[in-house]
Amino acid sequence: MTTFKQLPLETLVDSPMFAGRYFQRFELDSNPAAPVRLNVVADRAELIDVKPDQLEAHRELVRQAYKLYGSHHYDHYDFLLALTDRMGGIGLEHHRSSEDGTVPTYFTAWERNADQHDLLAHEYTHSWNGKFRRPADLWTPNYNVPMRGSLLWVYEGQTEYWGYVLAARSGLLTRQQTLDALGSVAATYEHRIGHQWRALQDTTNDPIAALRRPLAWRSWERSEDYYYEGLLIWLDVDTLIREKSGDRKSLDDFAAAFFGVGGTSYVPMTYTFEDVVRALNAVQPYDWASFLRARLDSRGPAPLDGVSRGGYKLTYRDTPTDYFRNSEIRRRVSDMMFSLGFVVSDDGRLTEVLWDGLAFKNSLTLGTQVISVNGAAYSGDRLREAVRDAQKTGMPIELSVKNGDRYRTVSFNYRDGLRYPRLERDPGKPARLDQILESR
Repeated sequence: MTTFKQLPLETLVDSPMFAGRYFQRFELDSNPAAPVRLNVVADRAELIDVKPDQLEAHRELVRQAYKLYGSHHYDHYDFLLALTDRMGGIGLEHHRSSEDGTVPTYFTAWERNADQHDLLAHEYTHSWNGKFRRPADLWTPNYNVPMRGSLLWVYEGQTEYWGYVLAARSGLLTRQQTLDALGSVAATYEHRIGHQWRALQDTTNDPIAALRRPLAWRSWERSEDYYYEGLLIWLDVDTLIREKSGDRKSLDDFAAAFFGVGGTSYVPMTYTFEDVVRALNAVQPYDWASFLRARLDSRGPAPLDGVSRGGYKLTYRDTPTDYFRNSEIRRRVSDMMFSLGFVVSDDGRLTEVLWDGLAFKNSLTLGTQVISVNGAAYSGDRLREAVRDAQKTGMPIELSVKNGDRYRTVSFNYRDGLRYPRLERDPGKPARLDQILESR
């Protein structure tokens, strides 16, 4: 029997526990005043095979976070990392810990799982942004008072931004992997047709309105876009600060001033939209209120200026980046979103369809089963080959599909080949994005 000392309810609620037969703890920062530990549970003992350079990257994450924020707001921090295919993925922030569930081969197939490497950096950032500095309408005096999420584009959007940046600075992601990840994000929102009717600010209501249920038409309905479109806004802000200040200031200065206040206190400090604007102006004077409201409230295209100002341009090629292809393999899909307008699982079932894309115009919907490609049984490789052949011959791509008990053949008159996103360097502009990702 284990007896725990008494503690406040809020601390108890904010103190989760993972338990498993196969467990190992790694010290990331042994400072006795505020130790940081990586606690790993796994389905099998051999999955906790952490190479020295992998462990060093996780330790560097702590050092890079301290260099960014200049403080910490906890007396200990514990990453609770589950390597399992039994629990499902999770990323849940707490003030002194985080619940992080990822693929069993997180360590043992390190290069193939790069799209999972920003998870810990994201949740760790929440100790500063979300738990210590907290949007005013997300703070409540007790658990009976409903929260409101009007500033989730800061809470989650800027955290998503720092998640990628800190992962790159610490070595959890290479610079190229980070650029490839950002290229995928930029391409997704370049094709997010829901911009035509729904502003980003309104997506902060999505956890209440949609309850995180699966969406049939995510590209039209939009979802919790304050995460990744929020990331693009903060890339826009960071590069604009750098440009306006002659590259003397950056969003790093905002992070240190805004989230690094309070020393080692972990009593939450709330903030409002006006506080964010005031802190940005203290770093670089500008009409930040209008700048942010234009991106939050408009129904225009995605905010991709930060990519261009960062010295890159979004392009598409007929071969995927390693990051993109490994993500397809991990998810067991073929991602044809930027060509035929759908994502299809290895067993031929459509898992996502782009609103107003080619598949949409052929009346294909989520859950449609692809039976064959040009008369041969479906496979991802066969589908990709058919797209290549259509580009060469000009012949249509024919898919036999099944919905419920109904079969039919659909024809794609598509000749533009495979299209996979990536960021390519624009030599005519300063490489600000490279500077952002450099280790401090």
